[in-house]
Amino acid sequence: MQVTRPLDKARIEAIVSAIADRLPGDWVVLGGALVSVWLDARRTTEDVDVVGLGGTLQERYALFRLAADLGLEPEAVNSAADFFLEQIAGWRSELEIWQRGRAGTVWRPTPTLLVLSKSTRLSSRDLADCEAAIARSRAEGLRLDTARLRAHVQSLPPTDDEALAHRRERLLALLD
Repeated sequence: MQVTRPLDKARIEAIVSAIADRLPGDWVVLGGALVSVWLDARRTTEDVDVVGLGGTLQERYALFRLAADLGLEPEAVNSAADFFLEQIAGWRSELEIWQRGRAGTVWRPTPTLLVLSKSTRLSSRDLADCEAAIARSRAEGLRLDTARLRAHVQSLPPTDDEALAHRRERLLALLD
């Protein structure tokens, strides 16, 4: 199998369209792939974080088969993001329809959920993604629960990593 790495906006859009057109059910796309297509076309990623909302093994296998059909390795579609979603209370209420296809529906997180999903790790790239989501939500009047986000960041365990502490401070400043 040939893999196009990193995945760019055009390739990610083709994968998302294939999911909507060929896989039944409901799917959510997260992470860098979402950022590339929705917030910052310059953003590339190594994989597409996509989760079947049914949470079944059959969904995962169908997703891996689709990746193979598209000439990708199974690792190019990462379905492990469900573990991280489950750590966020009420995450299902923070989904919005992104694309309807012939077979299924692809959802995306609200800016609130996107920031929640990235703020715990908060790498430099995660912070840039959060900045893009916050800017987009403010520019377009999208749902952004700044109080919830602020409370979440403030509840994170203390860190000895000065760079991480600085990124958290930057995120809190963006939420003001």
